[in-house]
Amino acid sequence: MYTSIEIDRENLTLLGVKFTDLKSLESTANAIGTNMFEGFEPTKELIQLYVDWKSQLISESDFLKKLYAIYGK
Repeated sequence: MYTSIEIDRENLTLLGVKFTDLKSLESTANAIGTNMFEGFEPTKELIQLYVDWKSQLISESDFLKKLYAIYGK
């Protein structure tokens, strides 16, 4: 079953995570929404991790380590 997620285009947030621009917000929301049809359940933590990686605040290796820590169990 598909569950909606909180998207605020005016404030550029997805599940409360701030994006830099509307294009990034919408493309991320679309990708997440597509995966939700397959059973994926996004979290604020995961979206923040993705934003940090895309903004180059963390390296790709750190992104993958943290991602594995969340979902690799």
